[in-house]
Amino acid sequence: MAHLQFEASLTAAVKMDAPLQHGPVPRWQRKALDDSQLALPNQENAGVRPSSRTPGKTPKTPLSGKVTPKTPQTGSKTQAGKGNKTPGAKNGRTPSKTTPLEDRFIPNRSTTDQDLSFFKIMSSSDSISDSDESTNSKQDSKNLEYQKKMSENLNSDVEGRKILSFSTKPKPSEGYVNNLKVLYSSGKMKAPKSTGTRHIPQSPDRILDAPNLMADYYLNLLDWSVNNHLAVALSSTLYVWNATDGSIEELFQMDSETDYISSVSWIKEGNILAVGNSLGCVQLWDVQRKKCIRTMTGHSARIGSLNWNNHILSSGSRTGAIHNHDVRIAEHQVATLANHTQEVCGLKWSPDGRQLASGGNDNLINIWDMNSSSTPLHTLTRHQASVKALAWCPWQPSLLASGGGTADRCIRFWNTNTGACLNTIDTGSQVCAVLWSKDHRELISGHGFTQNQLTIWKYPIMSKITDLTGHLSRVLCLCMSPDGSTVVSAAADETLRFWQCFTVDKAAKKSSALSNRDKPNSMMRQSIR
Repeated sequence: MAHLQFEASLTAAVKMDAPLQHGPVPRWQRKALDDSQLALPNQENAGVRPSSRTPGKTPKTPLSGKVTPKTPQTGSKTQAGKGNKTPGAKNGRTPSKTTPLEDRFIPNRSTTDQDLSFFKIMSSSDSISDSDESTNSKQDSKNLEYQKKMSENLNSDVEGRKILSFSTKPKPSEGYVNNLKVLYSSGKMKAPKSTGTRHIPQSPDRILDAPNLMADYYLNLLDWSVNNHLAVALSSTLYVWNATDGSIEELFQMDSETDYISSVSWIKEGNILAVGNSLGCVQLWDVQRKKCIRTMTGHSARIGSLNWNNHILSSGSRTGAIHNHDVRIAEHQVATLANHTQEVCGLKWSPDGRQLASGGNDNLINIWDMNSSSTPLHTLTRHQASVKALAWCPWQPSLLASGGGTADRCIRFWNTNTGACLNTIDTGSQVCAVLWSKDHRELISGHGFTQNQLTIWKYPIMSKITDLTGHLSRVLCLCMSPDGSTVVSAAADETLRFWQCFTVDKAAKKSSALSNRDKPNSMMRQSIR
């Protein structure tokens, strides 16, 4: 028997493909065993205790029991990847534990309506018991339907509301409609559409040459009549451009080449043009007959500004004096307003004709009352440069806009009843002229260095809508067409540019034209001579 046992042990030792009955566990079996232990989510529940021995070392005591040999798969390395390598073999770090994804819903108490949730739970149990008692009653079914409709209307679709809510409200499903939102938003007034979205052409509609246009900031050489006639003073010659047919006529020329025209202003009816010159005289011209019908004197220096208030013509001179002329009577000078110490370069009557605003080179604005000529109603001193740009608001007679020169660069808004400054906006450049739009809550301003642009502002927020550029030198004067749609700018580059910056409602324009046509001739046309 001994030789048989020796032969069996020799055969087992020589045979290489048989499983090992004794000795240490192969490396590939130890690695597979470690991987299976790491892959288990909960080792205690799986009944496998973590190995206490150091990976990679051969145990001193061989494992008891038989281990079924398994050939390792060729793809086991690729499946395990980098994360399934023996931990601690090289870097000695413990593999990071990944936080498991949430597998249950945890409600948020702050966004959950506790009362509504309790009501829904109780109402659902009551509805089940009630439905069992009244299964065959048509009357009860009608009552249940009625109660359901009333509950939906009064409780804002409680049936569609959740008992528990997410911490972040999810997006509603497609086609969902909030009844309360529809109920309270259906009668809500719509906000007016912003006029800033309308199209404003950035290039001028027409450009006219104006040779010999005097580049003097203190002069007012441009005015547009209600008859669509544009008066332009070019040094000693006055021209009238007909905007309807595009014709140009020379009205008159001064006798001396050294004399020049310093200001022009149309009467409200548009048939008489007032012209101030460097000699201190004011002439009244009948444009249709091309005849000077009256000459009024009284100033000792040039007249840089003119403005009409019905039959009263106000003129401001270089000496700082302002004269009011009543053109109906022989003794035309009815008042003298003296509070400026330097040249008066801006004059504007309010739309209601009760107040006169005057701006001068002394950085002052005076507000004069029509019935009192001794002292001004208010003297406004906020500007730090000469004030030429003056414009009254067409829909609020007591609101005045003014613009300062190079050292000031600001547009200011005044309440002329109290003398308070309502708002100030720094434009960044010299303000040469300001005009209000007749159809929009907007105003346009003309500027000098550096861009020589026209800027359209949104009132009252005074946000800039757009800039109209093209002039090569500073803008001197601005005028608006009778329909309020076009603004013409005269600049020191000796050009006139026409900008279609304000649109006009065609229906309103037609109705106003018909009303003006039906009006009889005013007394001014009969008594101005």
